[in-house]
Amino acid sequence: MTPRITPELTPTVEELEAEERRLVFRHFTHDDAWTLGSRLVELARERQAPVAIDIHRAGQQLFHAALPGSTPDNDAWITRKRRVVERYGCSSYLVGTRYRARGTTFEDSSRLDPDEYAAHGGAFPIHVEGAGVIGTVTVSGLPQLDDHHLVVEALEEFLDV
Repeated sequence: MTPRITPELTPTVEELEAEERRLVFRHFTHDDAWTLGSRLVELARERQAPVAIDIHRAGQQLFHAALPGSTPDNDAWITRKRRVVERYGCSSYLVGTRYRARGTTFEDSSRLDPDEYAAHGGAFPIHVEGAGVIGTVTVSGLPQLDDHHLVVEALEEFLDV
């Protein structure tokens, strides 16, 4: 399983923004969703991570997997995290980090229903050159920074960066 990240290794807003600028697709097809989702499943199985994995593009679910130990709650978290990416155009972890950097929380200051939106790590934008954010890849089941790192690791491999 992915090791738990210690607070001193928590990424800054600037580091998270740089990560997003680096992880941009040239295109994103149904086959790309399958390949990326399958790699996430492999990584999660290697770590015995009890996660659910979801990939959406333009409102359509292109990939979903629920590994042993995941629960229906993980699917609810996926939906809430995905809505944050769709609304803000950046990772759910970055959104939450921006609020924490201002000395508050997403739940206290966003004015959005926490039953509908969760600025917790694990949802990442699928950003295509020249098109912007066209979808999301989301993992739920681990501590939020570990969810985020799992998605980023798979994206880095897929994009070879």
